[in-house]
Amino acid sequence: MLEAIDVHADGLKRAALAAGPQAPVPNCPKWTVHDLVTHIAFVHGFAVGLATNRPVRPTPPTGWDDVLGWWDGQRLALREALGRAPETPAFSPYPGFTATVGDWTRRMAHETAIHRLDAESALADVPPTRFSPAFAADGIDEFLTYLLPRLGRNPGVRVTTPERTWTLGEPEAELDGTADDVYRALWGRPHQASITGDLAPLAAP
Repeated sequence: MLEAIDVHADGLKRAALAAGPQAPVPNCPKWTVHDLVTHIAFVHGFAVGLATNRPVRPTPPTGWDDVLGWWDGQRLALREALGRAPETPAFSPYPGFTATVGDWTRRMAHETAIHRLDAESALADVPPTRFSPAFAADGIDEFLTYLLPRLGRNPGVRVTTPERTWTLGEPEAELDGTADDVYRALWGRPHQASITGDLAPLAAP
């Protein structure tokens, strides 16, 4: 997961630089690439505090070159913060739930991967990025079994990929497809998964 953070952050930055700060982000219609980079820089900085049990809300600079440089620093700090043993206790912002360094490593890997897709959607020639079945399946599992309970959501849904099926509650909706497509669908990104019923209760945070 540490390697995944690096790989997808590099891909995100590559796409952001190629698209330029004012390019619109089709995956996130209210954002420009500048907004997207500022967001991921903030998230990485915030995760440093969570992983080290010193939660703070960082303030990224506003200028494009400045926020890029600041993000580079936060990425290095994040690498160091997440380099400790995965079972090390960390801060949890979710009442009633504990967290570990491993939890935040996993969370940042998937946060960064999804936003890489967003940065790439801003390019005129969108690259054919695909996630491996193992990584995408882990992202599905993290979304369904880690994030949803912490957000107080308990939807009835069945999610099926060729490798695995997840069933939450009494299914009133079904999502089926490759792990890559299901992963994207759960996060509200373009996909080719099959949906039956209403997935609104699963809407990504």
